[in-house]
Amino acid sequence: MALDPRQYKDWQISEDAEKKMPMPDEWRDRLGLEKDEVLPMGRLAKLDFLKIIHRLKDKPDGKYIEVTAITPTPLGEGKSTTSCGLMEGMGKRGVNVGGALRQPSGGPTMNIKGTAAGGGRALLIPMTEFSLGLTGDINDIMNAHNLAMVALTARMQHERNYNDEQLQRLTGMRRLDVDPTRVEMGWIR
Repeated sequence: MALDPRQYKDWQISEDAEKKMPMPDEWRDRLGLEKDEVLPMGRLAKLDFLKIIHRLKDKPDGKYIEVTAITPTPLGEGKSTTSCGLMEGMGKRGVNVGGALRQPSGGPTMNIKGTAAGGGRALLIPMTEFSLGLTGDINDIMNAHNLAMVALTARMQHERNYNDEQLQRLTGMRRLDVDPTRVEMGWIR
C-alpha cells in the first residue's frame, strides 16, 4: 500500500517505493530489450538508444506526444505530472507506452515542490537521482560546454607555441588569434 502523501514527505514515499523498483535485468525483460542495450548502473540503468533504434529500424514508428507549457505558476505547470498521467493511463489501457522526461526545475532541491509530485500522488523514482540532476541531461550540457572550452584553450596554446608555418604544417589550420582576455566563456565545475 502506498504511503499517504498527507502524512509522509516526498522523500519518505520515494524511499518506500524504491524498495520495490525493478532492477536493470527486470526492466530489460519487461521492455523486451537485448542484454547489450541496457547499461546497468547499480540499481539504475541507462539505455543504449542507438542500438535499440538500429535493431528496430524496420519496425513502424510509434506515436509521439509532446507535453509543453508557458507562463509557469510558482509551483510549475504540471508537465511532468501530466506526462506521467498520460503514460500511466495509456499503459492501463494496454498501450505499449514509454516516456522521456528531462530533468525537473530546481524546485525539488530547494524544498519548494516535489519531483513531478503535482501536489498529489505522482512521484518519479528514484527521486534523488532525478531531482539532483543525476539523470544526465544537465551533465551532458556541462560536458559539451567544457569540451568546447578544451578545444578553445588547446587552440590558443597551439597558437602560442607555433609560428604560422608550423601551425599550418602540423594542424592544417590557419591562426585564429583568439584574444584570451576577451573570451566570455568559462569552465563549468
